[in-house]
Amino acid sequence: MITESVNTGRRSAVVAVLAAALIWSSSFAVTKVVLAEVPPMTLGAFRFVLAAVVLGVVVRAGRWPLPSPRQRLFIGFAGLLGITAYFALENAGVGWATASDATLIVAAYPVITLALAGRAAFSPIALTGAVVAVAGVWLVVGGQPGGGSEHRVWGDLILIAGGVVWAVYNLLARRDGSGATPIVVTYYQTLAGAGGFVLLSLTEADRWSVPTAAGLLRIGFLAAFCSVAAFLLYNHGLRRLEPGVAVNLLNIVPVAGLGWAVLLAGETPTPVQLLGGAVVIAGVFLGSHRKDR
Repeated sequence: MITESVNTGRRSAVVAVLAAALIWSSSFAVTKVVLAEVPPMTLGAFRFVLAAVVLGVVVRAGRWPLPSPRQRLFIGFAGLLGITAYFALENAGVGWATASDATLIVAAYPVITLALAGRAAFSPIALTGAVVAVAGVWLVVGGQPGGGSEHRVWGDLILIAGGVVWAVYNLLARRDGSGATPIVVTYYQTLAGAGGFVLLSLTEADRWSVPTAAGLLRIGFLAAFCSVAAFLLYNHGLRRLEPGVAVNLLNIVPVAGLGWAVLLAGETPTPVQLLGGAVVIAGVFLGSHRKDR
């Protein structure tokens, strides 16, 4: 009975993370379109303030036990890292690069997480996977038409830096000992992340303007689905899965994300970039290898 319960819980965690990945796969293309009329830090402020309001209403109505002030500080710090720092890098990177670049580079994030978790160093196969994944990212960055503009290359490098931040967030969030429900944890993470973005958005005050109706709808989608629903699903899955396993399930993001990039942002990845994405995913599978104990 206990084994069956554990297996059921693990399956539900896998389904939750995969659902989050499918939702997140659309965020790069939607973000790219919105950035045409809203600056990156301001977009983050819009997105996560709205998400924090929605989550706040749900948490207050649900009357779940709340973490202590000290535990809230820990959760809030994780939110500043996983929301403010990561999405600031993502928005800036997508603004300079393309949605296609973002979806392909994200496939290398699992190897980064495994390396920081200290697992890759113990397996020659995993080390080989990391090298292969890095080679794939190089193909993605170097496979741009005409070699790519300087801004686009910098955008890709910023996206890679975002992968390091996301990996650290996963390792930190795993250590949350508050015992709070995923929705409460997500709320306090989002609240802290929104506060960080509000401060960052002040640096763009001279670029502020009223978004179009379509822009507001896209921001609402990013807030309600990509920031609330997906984070709730991901945090739920992270409770029962190791960080490397959870992030490895995000491999579905580049596959689905490329479709969104073509459909919403009108982009066309080059054959070399597609090859690079395939190499990255192959490297990730190798990088996920662990010796049986």
